[in-house]
Amino acid sequence: MKTTRAIRTFYRIVPHILLIPVIITSMIVCSNSYNKTSEDIIFKEDLEPDNSKNYKAVPNDLVLIYDGGSHRNIKWDKNHFSPYVFSVKEGEHKLLFDGFLFLEIKDGKGRGFASGYEKQAARKIEWENLLENYFTENNAIHALNAQIENVVKNHAISSKFEKRKVILSVPEPIPNQKDWGELDNKSMDFSNRKDRLAACEWYIEYAEQLFKKAKFKYVELVGFYWLTEEATNSRDLAKYIANFIYKKGYDFYWIPYFNSDGYQEWKKLGFNQVYYQPNYFFNEKVPYSQLEEACKRAKINSMNMEVEFDERVLAKNGWGYRLNDYLDVFTKYGVFDSLKVAYYQGGDAFFQLSQSKDSTDSELYNRLTDIIIRRQKH
Repeated sequence: MKTTRAIRTFYRIVPHILLIPVIITSMIVCSNSYNKTSEDIIFKEDLEPDNSKNYKAVPNDLVLIYDGGSHRNIKWDKNHFSPYVFSVKEGEHKLLFDGFLFLEIKDGKGRGFASGYEKQAARKIEWENLLENYFTENNAIHALNAQIENVVKNHAISSKFEKRKVILSVPEPIPNQKDWGELDNKSMDFSNRKDRLAACEWYIEYAEQLFKKAKFKYVELVGFYWLTEEATNSRDLAKYIANFIYKKGYDFYWIPYFNSDGYQEWKKLGFNQVYYQPNYFFNEKVPYSQLEEACKRAKINSMNMEVEFDERVLAKNGWGYRLNDYLDVFTKYGVFDSLKVAYYQGGDAFFQLSQSKDSTDSELYNRLTDIIIRRQKH
């Protein structure tokens, strides 16, 4: 994912409405409540966050929802979430994804939320805008909550309902950035590890505050996701962010790409919920054997797995066979029986599959949703 995960795969793998302020007072409270200066943060190189347990319930099936950049043309309203929340099978409403990861890689105006996506790094204002977008009425989390409420109240569902899990991404404080902004009247300098950590802690606390203020009834915040997919710029930082997150009772998620720098070090880095990207779907030159190798590595390194596809999965584009390959290999290696699974879908390819009238698309959609429904009964 530089501009898209397909491009990232090509370069790394083959060659090798902003919220109208949640009320101005809310932002003032958030800014004023953060009174931890960078000098207060003590770094211990031997710090070992307790990432040996789950702090919250971990979703079986976690779908990635990209939203927040001005370049996106998908409106994540209540209706758009409908196919992600349930599927009607034999006249019954069956619940689907139990986890939703909200993330974004760039703001669409020239600034990136992690290294390598844009020439300029996102600042505090972009970090704020990203979070506030997720808590805008009729969008993102509010829309998801409303759709779940509609299903639970108006339709008999075939299984006991449990709150759907929400994970929010944490932007990378890009090394050496000087123009991020201020905390406690101090300009942050991201050549300083203390300032990088302070910015992340501020962001996490603001996210937590917004979530609590919303008082959602059908979704719960269970963790935070580290946006950068390699350890290159975070080896000396991630475990301190992890420690902060764990003390708040949340989990710390990470999804490194195939052969990513540090993927085998995920425990040492501090994460406790990790999924591995096979990076098979995006380029037809990537061999089938890479899918199998990814599953083997996940087993050896105690990681979960990610299914990957985008709009090319539709029959009119001819790449549905590659998603079927994921389903075949994951079934063969017991992934669907024993591991948590994340689902990368490009923009909204799952939605497009669900709406397609093409029989090939319907067959693939039904195969995928039947797997998810079965896993939701575990």
